[in-house]
Amino acid sequence: MKPKITVETIINAPIDKIWKYWNEPEHITKWAHASDDWHAPRATNDLVVGGKSNIRMESTDGVHGFDLIGEYTAITEHKLIEYTLEDGRTVEIHFNPVEGGYRVTEIFEAESENSLDMQKSGWQAILDNFKKHVLEA
Repeated sequence: MKPKITVETIINAPIDKIWKYWNEPEHITKWAHASDDWHAPRATNDLVVGGKSNIRMESTDGVHGFDLIGEYTAITEHKLIEYTLEDGRTVEIHFNPVEGGYRVTEIFEAESENSLDMQKSGWQAILDNFKKHVLEA
């Protein structure tokens, strides 16, 4: 069994905006990177059970890159998204109301190439970029 890692943030914004910015490709490309030397030049998202998401993540110098592809296994609008990555790892995203906004929690199965701390910090950085995008847009 793969270890699970949890990252989360609280966003003081309406759920309609949070959901839209999480799922629409034109927004995904603005926040889906862990550091300023990476970016997401393109994204597609078919948000239905059995549909797929594909986020292209690349270093800004174009030397490194990969496609993060997942297939949706469960969706409850404004509450939950679950998907399975191509390597079989699972991801859950929960959107829970809190005073003044929503807590966005991601729980994902770790991979074995990078340390758990590195994975957690990378996914947390992406989630922090998402929060920044929602609040600044």
